[in-house]
Amino acid sequence: MTSNPANRPDNAAVDDTTFSLMSSLRFDPDLPSAASIYAKDSYPKPHDSPYYLLRHHQNRLLQAATNFKWAKAVAFLQPPLESFAETLDTFIPDHSKAWRLRIVIDAEGECAVDVHPATAWPLRCMFLPTSFDDLSSLSGSFPWRLVIDSVPTAPSQFTSYKTTSRGHYDAARRRVGISSPTDTVEALLFNLAGEVMEGSITCVYFRRRTHNHHRREEEGSKAEWITPPLSSGGMISVSRQYALDHGFCTEQVIRVDELVDGERCLISNGVRGFMPAILDLGTSR
Repeated sequence: MTSNPANRPDNAAVDDTTFSLMSSLRFDPDLPSAASIYAKDSYPKPHDSPYYLLRHHQNRLLQAATNFKWAKAVAFLQPPLESFAETLDTFIPDHSKAWRLRIVIDAEGECAVDVHPATAWPLRCMFLPTSFDDLSSLSGSFPWRLVIDSVPTAPSQFTSYKTTSRGHYDAARRRVGISSPTDTVEALLFNLAGEVMEGSITCVYFRRRTHNHHRREEEGSKAEWITPPLSSGGMISVSRQYALDHGFCTEQVIRVDELVDGERCLISNGVRGFMPAILDLGTSR
């Protein structure tokens, strides 16, 4: 079972609706065949969908709409997954090509989808990794550099739910020196209590830590990787949910003061899947 977002004073309905809900994903006609090769028994249904983790995207958007008490958005997102896919289909210019989609839903339940050509990408990355080294071999741009932010980020509804209100992520990216979306660098955010939250555009995974107060959980799990619980303030992530559902990782609080410079990590999101990263503690300090 996964943790819930932290109980925060701003968890009531938000009256300001100048923001919209958002989810980004990859559409790829080769995804179903790749899933049958690399993840036949460990990829969520529907296996024949060209939309990456589509059910998780719909669920995430629905959770956000419910949290913000946007009744019209909830009504739009509640129909069966097939109806949601049919809506997205109307925005795809050419179903024989790969696309990067940015789904945006406002308080009135209106859905817009920004569609851009997807860059060439090893589809093996879209599925649970077998090892850090195998993942690193899939692209010349791997591993990425994961740089810890220089200041903490306060958890809020806008760190728990993905929306167009992303100033806190943009600020973190600027502080660690990311100047372009093509940079193979990610910012690592932490909260006011010194707990790791997430990356600016990814969720994060670290090798399992061992603490006495976690001994019982560790005895019941053989997962090699851990990811911060939602109670630390990070976002509900589709790829993180995929990894948790299939036992690739478990949740554990990860403190900044226990991070190790140069350690091997993983990062993931709904557009690129899973990527290897090396933790760099020196750049922003």
